[in-house]
Amino acid sequence: MTITNRRYVEKPKLGIITGSGPEAGMDMWAKLLQENRRRMGSAFRGDLDATPVVIVSDPELGLSMELELTESQVWSALRDDIYQLDGRVSAFSIACNTLNLFADRIEGLDLQSKFISFNDVLHGYFQQAGISNACLLGSRPVAELGLWSPYRTLADVIDLEPVPDSQELHQLIYDIKSLGSQDESLRPRFRELLARIKADTVILACTELPLIADFSTDKYLLDVTQLVVEAMLDHSGIKEVEHE
Repeated sequence: MTITNRRYVEKPKLGIITGSGPEAGMDMWAKLLQENRRRMGSAFRGDLDATPVVIVSDPELGLSMELELTESQVWSALRDDIYQLDGRVSAFSIACNTLNLFADRIEGLDLQSKFISFNDVLHGYFQQAGISNACLLGSRPVAELGLWSPYRTLADVIDLEPVPDSQELHQLIYDIKSLGSQDESLRPRFRELLARIKADTVILACTELPLIADFSTDKYLLDVTQLVVEAMLDHSGIKEVEHE
């Protein structure tokens, strides 16, 4: 069937800062488009109803994997990337859990665009979800919940099981970046790590991990990227269509 008289109605633009790593930004963008389509339901017409997105992909942000050594350089690069987006989008997010450590500094930049923080979104989720315990997986600084983790206050909201081996997990994340998410060695390693976790809920607090989480498991894998995407669409006013 040919559709005629289609009119474009502009939606608020959303921004994604990526580079740590680029695939994670692509994953966030794909989830943003998919969630927009799901919310619109039968009203979705195709291209004209897709969410307008502005992407800034900066390879220098990859230095965030060793943030305790690269903080100054990474923050300088991230701040420049934010200024590239500011005023061009209604809201933006950073497709990297680690870089959300800078949330307070970002909020202090007096921006025109709204920053959607991974930390705020995850805290909000657990305050409503009724989940009492979980294990948080991320890069070593993130998973150890110390000074360099954006989630170091999450233990005030939920009981967190320590990661079985934070350095092993850190290396797995490095390998996802270097080998690509389709490398056949990655998923078995991830499965074996999950098998050592007692908690039923596992927080995927690294944007690389959802790229290899496409297998069956008895764990509830909580994708923080998906939660953030939903928050971005909430901000832009894209509500779920009510079905009769």
